[in-house]
Parts: sequence; structure tokens; C-alpha cells
Amino acid sequence: MKDLKEYQKFVLAVTSEPSKNHKSYIERLNELNEAGLNISLLDTAASGLASEGGEFMEIVKKLKFHGKEPSADNIFHMKRELGDILWYWVNACNALDLDPNDVIAENVNKLDARYPGGFSVWRSENRKEGDI
Repeated sequence: MKDLKEYQKFVLAVTSEPSKNHKSYIERLNELNEAGLNISLLDTAASGLASEGGEFMEIVKKLKFHGKEPSADNIFHMKRELGDILWYWVNACNALDLDPNDVIAENVNKLDARYPGGFSVWRSENRKEGDI
């Protein structure tokens, strides 16, 4: 690559059609909706999880790097952001027609299989095939 204009052309060449073209994007949304996926609710949940997670991280960042104190007000702020994260997480479960309790149980099963007896750095770096 010589310059950013060349890279810009490369990026467009490796970007999907629905990502570049409004009509293709709407067609894909309609396909997902017709397949039974509540894409509107799923998109709301995904957007919200990303943004609220960022808001939570902003507070943690300021605690770690900007000298912000772990005061009752700042902990309350994090509590509120965690509530927002939970709200969007449950909406993701709704969009996918998943019982939130089943999602938690699956997470426990996954982590119990990955870390029998508790966390280990070795196991975190050397996962079994198919362990996502």
C-alpha cells in the first residue's frame, strides 16, 4: 500500500454489498426479518450494548487513569450503566427468543468446561477446538 487513497479502494473491495449499498442493506434486513429474526430489536440491543458498555468503560477508565475517586456517586453511576446494559442484554434475548436463564446456564456450562476447578492462564490461552 502506498497511501490512504489506495487503502480506501482496497477497503471498498473487501466490504460486503449490504454494507455499501442502501438497497442491498434493506433487502438483507427484509430477508432476516422474513427468516423470523427480529432484526430491529436485535439491532437495538447490539447498538445499546456497545454504547452502554462504552459508557461503563468510560467511568472505569477515569477511575484508573484520570484520578476519579471510587465515590458513592461514581459507583451509583456505574450501577445505572450496568442496569442499562442489562436492559439491552434482555432485549437481545427477546430478539433471539432466548430465555435469559438459559443464556446464563449456557455461560456457566461453557466456563465450567473451560476452567474445571477455576481459572487458569494456560487454559485461557489453550482452548479446546470449538471453544468459543
